[in-house]
Amino acid sequence: MYSGKISADRSHFENRITSLFQIKYPIIQAGMIWASGWRLAAAVSNAGGLGIIGAGSMYPEVLREHIQKYKQVSNKPFAVNLPLLYPDADKHIQTIIEEKVPIVFTSAGNPKTYTPTLKQAGITVVHVVSSAKFAQKSEAAGVDAVVAEGFEAGGHNGREETTTLCLIPAVREAIQIPLIAAGGISSGRSMYAAMALGAEAVQIGSRFVCTPEASSHENFKQAIIKANEGDTVLALKKLTPVRLIKNNFCQQVMAAENAGADEATLTTLLGRARAKKGMFEGDMVEGELEIGQVSATIKSIQPAAAVVEEIWESFCAIAQKPFDY
Repeated sequence: MYSGKISADRSHFENRITSLFQIKYPIIQAGMIWASGWRLAAAVSNAGGLGIIGAGSMYPEVLREHIQKYKQVSNKPFAVNLPLLYPDADKHIQTIIEEKVPIVFTSAGNPKTYTPTLKQAGITVVHVVSSAKFAQKSEAAGVDAVVAEGFEAGGHNGREETTTLCLIPAVREAIQIPLIAAGGISSGRSMYAAMALGAEAVQIGSRFVCTPEASSHENFKQAIIKANEGDTVLALKKLTPVRLIKNNFCQQVMAAENAGADEATLTTLLGRARAKKGMFEGDMVEGELEIGQVSATIKSIQPAAAVVEEIWESFCAIAQKPFDY
């Protein structure tokens, strides 16, 4: 059973995560590149979840602009997601500290690198992991919570290819700090399942891409809505594994990998700004289209607040009668 308590009027949830972030619902919007700008983050936070600005596709000055615009439309807690493989991560850290961002989610790197600096500045730190071993290392590095992200997730993924169903209980047994589940979660039912396995909140990405507030291109949103089972694949395993929609670019990558291409060849094929070309500029043929397996269940574009409310109400209904749905 999940850890926490639903209020009698369903207006909020009480557990370690909602207390840590000072939010109403244990629903977190992932910091996705080319999708998670200030509009999406503010819409989710204002609806009672935790909105995240995705810094991985932003220059430092652009990140600062998004943080400042967020503050103009919301006084709710929010976070910035920072992939540590970002070449100017140190500049982002400086911006985050100067702008007094309350929460930072780090990913794709060693949590020891910036956690002490962020904690010294009074910032809550969460690190994204794909295994129990790295969850333990993150706890040892002093993070406040971890996101355990399963193989189903979109974007950059773990090499272990462990599914969320297997990963969450393994991580729960391995650490004492709060645990957030991610990967394949898009509904109240999947949220309840993750919480039953030991998570204290869920992080949701793909579902929030299909919202008007997401900055991703309309072509990309429509491609997600049209996606079926098996339309995504984990590729670029010799570089940084990433889950993509199968399109012409993805087929080129898969052909190169099957032919034994080395890292240099794959890097050349990837080129520059391939993700921007697909997800932000709308090139559905030659662009990189990062999305999770759960895209096969997403069939409409809804306002972010409506997504939060729908997931929360469904979770509450199932929590009250878990086998009556």
